[in-house]
Amino acid sequence: MRTTILAARSFNFATKREKIDVKNMRRFICLLLFTASVIQAAAQTKDLSDDSIQSDSAVMHFLTEKGTKIIPNNRVRLLKSGDKKFEDLFDAIRQARHYIHLEYFNFRNDSIASLLFDLLEEKAAEGVKVRALFDAFGNWSNNKPLKKSHLKEIKAKGIDIVKFDPLNFPFINHVFSRDHRKIVIIDGQIAWTGGMNVADYYIEGLPGIGPWRDMHMRIEGPAVDELQQIFLTMWEKATGEIIRGEHYYPNKNDTLFQLNPTSEPVSIAIVDRAPRKSPKLMREVYAQAILEADKKIELINPYFVPTKKVRRALKKAIDKGIEVEIMISTKSDIGFTPDATFHVAHQLMKRGAKVYLFDNGFHHSKIMMVDGKFCTVGSTNLNSRSLNFDYEVNAFIFDETVTGELSEMFKNDKKSSRLMTPEYWKKRSPWRKFVGWFANLLTPVL
Repeated sequence: MRTTILAARSFNFATKREKIDVKNMRRFICLLLFTASVIQAAAQTKDLSDDSIQSDSAVMHFLTEKGTKIIPNNRVRLLKSGDKKFEDLFDAIRQARHYIHLEYFNFRNDSIASLLFDLLEEKAAEGVKVRALFDAFGNWSNNKPLKKSHLKEIKAKGIDIVKFDPLNFPFINHVFSRDHRKIVIIDGQIAWTGGMNVADYYIEGLPGIGPWRDMHMRIEGPAVDELQQIFLTMWEKATGEIIRGEHYYPNKNDTLFQLNPTSEPVSIAIVDRAPRKSPKLMREVYAQAILEADKKIELINPYFVPTKKVRRALKKAIDKGIEVEIMISTKSDIGFTPDATFHVAHQLMKRGAKVYLFDNGFHHSKIMMVDGKFCTVGSTNLNSRSLNFDYEVNAFIFDETVTGELSEMFKNDKKSSRLMTPEYWKKRSPWRKFVGWFANLLTPVL
């Protein structure tokens, strides 16, 4: 009897345990199914979110996170030649009433610089304050530098001209972190920036190279304040003079289009690379803009030996099916660099990029267009010198019309270019290929 009772209890206990195990198993399966559905829904939501975020919006968000303002309500005029740039600049200088600020890598001692300084002398005589800043290394590196006698004459014209970071012995200490920017601000209302210094060859070209193609832009609106701040910071760094006051920042977000309601508002981000302050910013923004592309990237740059971060971004863009078009020049003002440029371009060509070799002179423009939605114009070369060492500035312009204008120029310049192909590369001499490979090893210092 006792044995029967124990057996019954054992059976009931086993049955009960089995029921508990089944119940737990059901709960576990339900939990798995629920978790899987949540993960799937999250993935679908992410995919939908990623597809719905356009490249321009993604880059604007990235810039904002990096502390760079997206500034609305500006007017932009693209200046696609030296003639256009200096004609526009000189006309505006004649109308200046309060001050003119100029920051250049160099003023070449030639006829266009003479015209500029004569015009600035007239304005100084009218009571307009003229401040001009140029880089000592940039001056030393060009074949017609401003010498002490020239600077004395310029100062006698009433122009406050200052050399940034003079080259003192041992001047090797001053090779890095040069001021490569090109900025002009007039009365805090109008600014110019881009790739052009002050030299005749932007108009006349150079012997052995031909026409010198370059890109500059005129900005009106609140983004001018950002360029003004850059200039005044560098002026203080070079001279110790602190310049403050609302007089230098007259822009309001809505002023421009109240005065000129027919203008289309353009949003701009002024990306400034300053050593020690924002050393990684330019290469990070370039890389992010490339990675965020949905369809197409068009890029022109004269010394195309990108740093690893930008190079990796281009490779990822190509691998995910983005149409990448790169234009480089067959001629250059700097020996050795073109071979490295050709080597890098060939690597990207093999991966799937279209590389156009510009034959009609030297294309010194530093521009990029993404998806037809936004673009950048500035002083930044895609090399280690610009991305790792120098002071640089680029305007990122979030406007389809301005971007389309640059893309149209790119399309027209293809007519003066050859497409790099495997057949073209085979015809390149073994020596030039070797020089390109070796020069590429020096990318960190080019």
